[in-house]
Amino acid sequence: MTIRLKVNGKLHETDADPSTPLLYVLRGELELRGPKFGCGLGQCGACTVHIDERATFSCILPITSVAGRKITTVEGLLEDGRPNRLQQAFIDEQAAQCGYCIPGMIMRAQVLLNAKADPTDDEIRKHMRPNLCRCGTHAAIMRAVKRAASA
Repeated sequence: MTIRLKVNGKLHETDADPSTPLLYVLRGELELRGPKFGCGLGQCGACTVHIDERATFSCILPITSVAGRKITTVEGLLEDGRPNRLQQAFIDEQAAQCGYCIPGMIMRAQVLLNAKADPTDDEIRKHMRPNLCRCGTHAAIMRAVKRAASA
């Protein structure tokens, strides 16, 4: 069974088992390295992507549930091959220590900024809560989201 996926604006076909998690197809077949395998249980957020512009854990999402839907990874946020405003804010604020969680953090934050141009600190904290950073760079992540909102 061939499943069609629309990832970062391009159509792809996969013959992977329909129950295969989206993350495995993104990394293994499409060679997109932004989404990371963290926990495999939908608890850490390292695998966060956008499905129809909603932040979603791709490690627990079977590919059959996203066939024909709009899938965006952190690579898909680039603008003419350059970091978008939020990605650049993460760079400017040096929001990564190990960097493993950062693609997922960016994807979750982008959804917030798409919905609300100038979120409060409490709104940012609440929205970002599902994604974990084990290195403790939460303060820099907050600054990056605020910087992008004010840009």
